[in-house]
Amino acid sequence: LRCNADEITAIEFLEARPALAPQTPLAQEATRQLLAYLNDSRCQFSLPLAAAGTAFQRRVWAGIAAIAPGATRSYGELASAIHTGPRAVGNACGANPYPVVVPCHRVVAAGTANGANGGLGGFARARGGFLLDIKRWLLTHERG
Repeated sequence: LRCNADEITAIEFLEARPALAPQTPLAQEATRQLLAYLNDSRCQFSLPLAAAGTAFQRRVWAGIAAIAPGATRSYGELASAIHTGPRAVGNACGANPYPVVVPCHRVVAAGTANGANGGLGGFARARGGFLLDIKRWLLTHERG
């Protein structure tokens, strides 16, 4: 979790390691909200996010933010909804600086809209490894 005094500037997934104590009031609140989400996927985030990305990326992220917890959309479905291509949606998902808060894990590959057949696509610009395991866990957590 990265932030300045007023805004969250990035959320990144790291390999497991001991937690660091939040150093600012905003970092404390962001940590509280993220932990609340981990305990209950229906938790709503209300964090001030720093402006980031291109106008197109922000349009994709707004489409992602509209996907309800426990639901998914394929890259193609989201692309159709915002009148662009699936690859462009995938690239914007990979550039998302606020995963979980802007829930790009809810966008999955074609095949099944819920990713049940393993068609998860990527996550945080990764096509495998622990980041894809995180995406799988987040989707399972939200279906809880």
